Amino acid sequence: MSNDQNLPGYRGYLTENTVTLAEVLKTAGYQTGMIGKWHLSNTQAQTPKEKHLAWLNHQTSYPLFSPLNQYPVNRGFDKFYGTIWGVVNFFDPFALVNGTQPVQSVAKDYYYTDAINDSASNYVRHFSEKKSPFFLYVAHTAPHWPLHALPQDIEKYKDVYKSGWDVIRNARYKKMINEGLFNAKQTPLPGRWDQQTKWPENADKDWDAYAMAVRAAMIDRMDKGIGRIIQTLKETGQLDNTVILFLSDNGASSDDAQNYGPGFDRPGQTRAGQTIVYPIKKQVLPGAETTFASTNEMWSNVANTPFRYWKTKAFEGGICTPLIVSWPGGLKAKKGSVTAQTGHVIDFMATFSELAGAKYPLVFKGNAITPTEGLSLVKIFKGEQRQAHEYLFFEHLNSKAVRYGDWKLVSLNEKSAWELYNLKDDRTETNNLARQNPQLLEKMKTKWFEWANSSKVLPKPLAANVN
Repeated sequence: MSNDQNLPGYRGYLTENTVTLAEVLKTAGYQTGMIGKWHLSNTQAQTPKEKHLAWLNHQTSYPLFSPLNQYPVNRGFDKFYGTIWGVVNFFDPFALVNGTQPVQSVAKDYYYTDAINDSASNYVRHFSEKKSPFFLYVAHTAPHWPLHALPQDIEKYKDVYKSGWDVIRNARYKKMINEGLFNAKQTPLPGRWDQQTKWPENADKDWDAYAMAVRAAMIDRMDKGIGRIIQTLKETGQLDNTVILFLSDNGASSDDAQNYGPGFDRPGQTRAGQTIVYPIKKQVLPGAETTFASTNEMWSNVANTPFRYWKTKAFEGGICTPLIVSWPGGLKAKKGSVTAQTGHVIDFMATFSELAGAKYPLVFKGNAITPTEGLSLVKIFKGEQRQAHEYLFFEHLNSKAVRYGDWKLVSLNEKSAWELYNLKDDRTETNNLARQNPQLLEKMKTKWFEWANSSKVLPKPLAANVN
């Protein structure tokens, strides 16, 4: 996802010279709601650390999780139920609010994914009572770590991943090729990136297989809840005229999160005082509220099949995710078809503004607004070819990339050389053409640094001759 000068740094907030989708759509008469993870505020830590951990553990209270003017309901959303911070206990989330009011306690059978989906269905019913259209942003946390899932959901997947990383990755790749999602010649499956232990010799394979089963269970629960939202749209007569976009925010994460331990957004105890285990030695199975664990790079490599790497890396495994679009009454593209046209989340503003008849403002609440760089996706929805971006830029934790047509220039981190790929011929970035195309490399690198400096992506100006 491209960084933006209106969200400076990795931890930032939406500044006053930007507008949200909700703020723009409200000018066209839309009702607006959001459910789930916000994480676009200056999150406020407590001092000393002991006080902060007690706060995370729900053992003390404090009314604000970030400045109140940065809450969703003060950025254009009429209604909001969800979490202001990022990492949360799925059975008892920290920073859970309804509007601006902290939710002080939850039911014994509470599970955040269910609460998100059920709240979304309730919002649909509420909005459907009025004649004016509505916009609803549902931001699921699943399957973000910690790996928390319900026992009955885990049970369905407990044996699925026992065959291991390579067997499952190869099977997924074969299925993708056979179903026409990718062309085998243009999309070769990259080899393993290192010499990590093969699955049969993996001493932790029972734990690793179970961890992936928990991850699958989290997605299963999310999927069923999304089905309930769609059923609510049917029951309220809204489905045919509703545009649904479903996507992930990035490629699967590589976190070995159990190594982190309690800290800034990670509790050390449950509300009841039970110790939360961060199983560095994989001594406790994931799934329950009393563990904070994640899957590792190997499973992320499987989840990102056929691409390389994962979240935080600007290779395709970190930044390329599928977008699924449903619009029964308006989609003209063939049902079930796949397009190779490249889009970006920055395109959503232009897309929704066009569909809603809203105008992106030059000034909003007295503040000059940064021009949007997105291009509408509506032509793609109609089965047509749309104008493509000349350049697309990316940066996350010093991993960086720029796309220029079919060409992609990418660097793994601040110490890595730039690599150049032609994605039309080499979708999985296996054939580095940097040496053969030095002039193109320099042109694209210069463009990236121009963008990075003008957008304040990095903390200080950089020269284009830096890797």
